[in-house]
Formats: sequence, C-alpha cells, structure tokens
Amino acid sequence: MDIQIKPIGFTKNSRKTPIDDQWNGIESEITLVDDIPESALDGIESFSHLELIYLFHLQDEAKIVLGAEHPRENPLWPKVGIFSQRKKARPNRLGATIVKLVRKEGKTLFIHGFDGIDGTPILDIKPVFQEFLPKEKIVQPPWVGELMKDYW
Repeated sequence: MDIQIKPIGFTKNSRKTPIDDQWNGIESEITLVDDIPESALDGIESFSHLELIYLFHLQDEAKIVLGAEHPRENPLWPKVGIFSQRKKARPNRLGATIVKLVRKEGKTLFIHGFDGIDGTPILDIKPVFQEFLPKEKIVQPPWVGELMKDYW
C-alpha cells in the first residue's frame, strides 16, 4: 500500500534546531499552502485549542527506532518500545500535539505551545473537543515526569 500525504501548511517560528526542552516561550505561525482556501479555517477561532499532526522532517530516516530503547538514551529510565514514548525517531516520523490558538489572520494561525521547529510541515489540524479528552485519570510511569520537567 502506498500512502501519500501532502502538507496542508508550514510552521514559522524562532526554533531552528530540534532540541528537546524549553518550548514554553516559542510562539509559532502556521500558514496554509496555496491550494487550500482560507475558508478551510472558517470557525476555527471559536476553539481555544487545536491538535496538530506534523512531520519530523529533519529526522534522519536511517536512525528510525523500530524496537525498544531508553527514552532520550538515558540509562536511568527503562528501555521501552517506540510506541511507549514520544521520540522523534518514529517509524513514520509523525508528531502530534495540542496547542493554544491565539488568533487567526487570513490563512495564518498564531499558536502557543507547539513543539515543532521552523519549517515543520503540518499534515492536519483538528479542533480540540472536550468530549475527546480522557474522562479518567491519566496514568503514566514516573520517568515521564522526569523527562518532561523542562520541556515546557
């Protein structure tokens, strides 16, 4: 099966290299590509948050992880499978995150809380519906909190 996905937009921000921490102060813009009309964003400003699906476009495909390894190569954390962490070196190099929508101007969205670098291809934008968020308590292993302590 051959799957082809084209970016629907691209990111512009001050982060030029894919480092793992200190994303909190990064403001980003997403501008739709030319062949997607501005009307694709009609009504989006009535949502506070958006979910973005994007491509880790600078990830070296030769370094993709298919099995298990220590998150951030830290031997103090358990070796876990690639689908038990949010590493960039994923089989399809896809990222997903929830961002705050600051405003919309024409075909550009101004957002806060995006952990993608300048030039990141955006593959999809979805509004966050409260009803899609978990109703139960989120459970995660202790190493995740350690990993994320300086992320935002």
